[in-house]
Amino acid sequence: MATPRVFIARHGETEWSLSGQHTSFTDLPLTANGERRVSATGRALVGKDRLIDPRHILKAYVSPRLRAQRTFELLVGHDKCGAERVVIDDRIQEWNYGDYEGLLTAEIKQLRKDRGLDKDGKVWNIWHDGCENGESPAQIMQRLDDIIAEIHDLQRANQNLPRKDILIVAHGHILRAFAMRWVKRDINENPALLLEAGAIGVLSYEHNNVNEPAILLGGAFIVPDPNEDEEN
Repeated sequence: MATPRVFIARHGETEWSLSGQHTSFTDLPLTANGERRVSATGRALVGKDRLIDPRHILKAYVSPRLRAQRTFELLVGHDKCGAERVVIDDRIQEWNYGDYEGLLTAEIKQLRKDRGLDKDGKVWNIWHDGCENGESPAQIMQRLDDIIAEIHDLQRANQNLPRKDILIVAHGHILRAFAMRWVKRDINENPALLLEAGAIGVLSYEHNNVNEPAILLGGAFIVPDPNEDEEN
């Protein structure tokens, strides 16, 4: 049996992801180019004998933001995945940036300097400092640990079934934090991970063991074993 995987997909390009503005609760649509790129990714990577086979998705978690829901529809859609396997989940909505919503990183640093928060050469780091009137790293880890434990339980309970992959469609910061928590790392360590708008990352397990979560740096497509009956 193939080792279970967790696919993490960042929503496609928006006007603010393009400009670098921090976007959490602001519900922006994808740009026209963002829609085209996500559609192209879906054609290349989603389907039978491709990286993501919708038939093998045990459950899909989608952020409540419209940009994430639209990305899911362009990548996979309820028709291919099955509506009963799709859940809109607040636990994977973007980091709440609070006072920093809509600001560029340089603007956030200046704001904090003006408020006397960062002194003596200290530079704001979201992974360590969090966001004023938004979420702290500890709050992010708490909600991610909850959904990760749920995913482990789901995949552990379905290890002997062909359908056991998980798809998550969410946002840049929360998915980078998710990857760190997946391998039990504190996000205060400032993860040097990148996930472009519309990109897909892969998490899995070492030694086909659900108790050994790992980041899959490079994975091959999964094709049916010619000696086994192929699932319809």
